[in-house]
Amino acid sequence: MRQSSLVLVANRLPIDDSQAPDGACEWRRSPGGLVSALHPLLRHTPATWVGWAGGTGPAPTLPDVDGVRMHTVALSAEDFRDHYEGFANATLWPLYHDAVEQPQHHRRWWEAYQRVNQRFAEATAQVAEPGAVVWVQDYHLQLVPGLLRTLRPDLRIGFFLHVPFPPPELFMQLPRRAELLRGMLGADLVGFQRAQAAHNFAQLVAKVLELPATDRRIGVDDRVVRIGAFPVSIDTAEMAALASRPDVAARARRLRQDLGDPRQVILSVDRMDYTKGIEQRLKAYSELLATGDVKVRDTVLVQVAMPSRERVGQYQILRERIEREVGRINGEFGRVGEPAIHYLTQPFDRAELAALYRVADVMAVTPLRDGMNLVAKEYVAARVDDDGALLLSEFAGTAAELSQAYLVNPHDLEGLKQGLRAALRASPEDVTQRMRAMRAHLQQHDIRAWARSYLRALDEGGALVSRLSSTDGGPEDGARVPRPASPADTAAAQQASG
Repeated sequence: MRQSSLVLVANRLPIDDSQAPDGACEWRRSPGGLVSALHPLLRHTPATWVGWAGGTGPAPTLPDVDGVRMHTVALSAEDFRDHYEGFANATLWPLYHDAVEQPQHHRRWWEAYQRVNQRFAEATAQVAEPGAVVWVQDYHLQLVPGLLRTLRPDLRIGFFLHVPFPPPELFMQLPRRAELLRGMLGADLVGFQRAQAAHNFAQLVAKVLELPATDRRIGVDDRVVRIGAFPVSIDTAEMAALASRPDVAARARRLRQDLGDPRQVILSVDRMDYTKGIEQRLKAYSELLATGDVKVRDTVLVQVAMPSRERVGQYQILRERIEREVGRINGEFGRVGEPAIHYLTQPFDRAELAALYRVADVMAVTPLRDGMNLVAKEYVAARVDDDGALLLSEFAGTAAELSQAYLVNPHDLEGLKQGLRAALRASPEDVTQRMRAMRAHLQQHDIRAWARSYLRALDEGGALVSRLSSTDGGPEDGARVPRPASPADTAAAQQASG
């Protein structure tokens, strides 16, 4: 079995399955994501990606993608139901998003979560060469670092959480809170989107496990686990190049004509999820229509809501509520040939999405809670004309970086309406000034800078760092994570401030 010096571990493999014209199953590289971020590194080092291929039953054998070995982990229908739909997305997901929906707790879900995490850890242990760097991704696999350290103590293990990490009073509700924390502490470096998340984690470790902890270091037995914030980003240059293509610009012009050539277009692009604030956004827009602040003949809202976790009951109910509200608004305020809202649930390819970004005068990204939200960053990267206003929730991780956006509290209906009015009525000079500042930030803090920053912190001084430096130049990310500390530092860690 081929072994790898770099192993990426995620719930899903970075590929999509599709049906070929002859009915055969094709596999292709997914656009964007970690593969794009790490591609310059992966071309120069043996690498393996461990993940689920997307179907239930035996794990298929897949070809390499750009030289990266795809190692599949099998999930049964029961695993998918109880691990993925159950513990991961009906227990952890709502809890980590401020319990917008009530988390559910079932013992069989926890048993499946343990079982699947063990399977991922064993698969990773098989493909990692001695002393390899392993990077585990997200809330589906929080037990993997601890399990993997038991199996392979020689490995350098990193863990990154893409979603928010909740405050202690919420996390303490979890029946298996100690086991989840210990699982994450199997890593040498635990990364979060925001510094507040790292602070929450340190507080919980100190309270639940009674370990010496600061916002940077945690003492675990005879070693030190480092923690820090690494805000994830996008391939800024790729999105800008895509939006600059003549065919995309032409498509944007046609889309505006298809929308009735309105004076202003408001766009929202979300997964169908209760954390995204879609209902609150529709309510605010409805009230602006009712007061005459927005008129259908010169302003239109395009709401893209791509289906997500359709077998989960909460998501089915949410979709029904949103579709009823869209129908009500269109019935009350729309005209023949002039709907107030264009509501779309089909997926869009990257070029069509870039064209939509170019059309939007206002991009409304107003989640109730989000670890980051890359749609906001994609919109900014696509506005190569330095035009367009970004309306952004204070509770999206992106708000800490894109402070020039029109920031709103999506829980405050009046504040949401006020922010939308401000974005619609902003002067061209104000819009351009804000957009240029946000674009400049993203050019310096793209997805490659994020990957370099994290992997350098994880493998500081190792061979992987040398390959990173030689294969991908460019700006550095500013994440602050301390250098590895000796076990002697753990005594001081208990008294140190964050």
